[in-house]
Amino acid sequence: MERFRGKKVLIVGIGKTGFKLINFFNMLECDIRVTDIKPIFDLNKAVKKLKKIKPAPQMTFGEHCNEDFLEADVVIYSPSVKHNMPQLELARKEGKEVYSEFALANMLCDRPIIAVCGSHGRTTVAHMIGFCLKLEGKNVFVGGTTDVAFIDYCIQPGKEEIDYVVVEVSAVQMLGLKDFHPKMIVFTSISEDYSEDHFSSPGEFIETKLSVIKALSPDDTLIVNFDKLRNNNFFRNANCQTYWYSRKSFVEQGVIAEVQGTHFHGRRIHSNICCHSEFKVNSMRIIGQENRENLLAAITACKSIDVSDDSIQTLIERFPGIPHRLEFLLEKNGVRFYNDSKAETMGELIHSLEAFKAPVILIAGGKDDEELEFEPFVGDMIDNTRLMVLVGECKERLNRAIAAHDKTFIVGSFEESVLFAYQKSRNGDVIILSPGNKASDFFRDFEERGNYFRKLVYQL
Repeated sequence: MERFRGKKVLIVGIGKTGFKLINFFNMLECDIRVTDIKPIFDLNKAVKKLKKIKPAPQMTFGEHCNEDFLEADVVIYSPSVKHNMPQLELARKEGKEVYSEFALANMLCDRPIIAVCGSHGRTTVAHMIGFCLKLEGKNVFVGGTTDVAFIDYCIQPGKEEIDYVVVEVSAVQMLGLKDFHPKMIVFTSISEDYSEDHFSSPGEFIETKLSVIKALSPDDTLIVNFDKLRNNNFFRNANCQTYWYSRKSFVEQGVIAEVQGTHFHGRRIHSNICCHSEFKVNSMRIIGQENRENLLAAITACKSIDVSDDSIQTLIERFPGIPHRLEFLLEKNGVRFYNDSKAETMGELIHSLEAFKAPVILIAGGKDDEELEFEPFVGDMIDNTRLMVLVGECKERLNRAIAAHDKTFIVGSFEESVLFAYQKSRNGDVIILSPGNKASDFFRDFEERGNYFRKLVYQL
């Protein structure tokens, strides 16, 4: 870290990660300038926040000036910025130190890294692994996202006592990333969907995503989704110890002697890594097929580094889920509450409802987008709920679309929706906030809405 002390630093991109970078370089008494391509009138909140920082950084908005990049000793860019932007290429050509936020944090990290890669489930798997390692008494940092950036590891107190760093790694973060050598990589899936802002073709995207495996050695570990990636020779031929996980039974598939890892069999989770272990799943808090898959990934990772069976069983029984994503809150008088505030599209709402077997009371609604058609989703909403409570700007239009359901109620306030849902509940019901619409009618964002829902539930 000291190598950057007092340097001239240019931070490109002024989102959440940009402010974290400012905090980091302010600790090192650097001369900081920030730049963002957005015009200043689109960044009013960010500018006000920047002016409160002491000392306030210099600012350039609405354009990226070549002079800013050439005058800096160090250039750091946020995840949303293209790694091959002309000004970044100019800075590299002129011998400047140019890093992405992730690459900078990786360079400064001297702890064992567990990297969670793949197109789906990264956040849940990373937090499950972190949760289980903490149960084992380990000090763990979990990050690699916009909310908890990898650079946060470098500025937290007591980082010397960290035992493991668990980071999510996207394909975008791998662009321009050198000398990244995790001790373990968990690979959940590979989707064909990719950011056209950062990749020119599906081939470039997949090649970048898989490039992280090339650094692995025989002393390292690779955890792979058997159901989705078993036919990919890149994983089968990796130069490391490889373990697999599957929602299906290795016994029934006839591969129990061929692969090591974790699978479902006989209504239990079995793992044959190092020694055979069985785990009960009847008290599992998380729900949904994807979350079960994520759990298998986390168990496989933890078994491979000798986490005790007791800690893994506790993970299964107590892990509540990721905040605002089918997050289990509590059970009160036989009624379970889930916070799914991040489900801001009707498709996500339906997907969440289908994860439950118990009778569901749904709290839905939010910002009214007149271009959004509710009718295509009404059938699935009716089939997967016992009762619906509608709130927010779109409640009237959504109610008209659901006309065929005789158990639909409109309430006047968000507070009333929670109380009314609980009053109508029975033993064994599930009450879920899964809005299917944006939060900006009453709230700043889905996080504020989800946090307020959590508060109201705890006050019941």
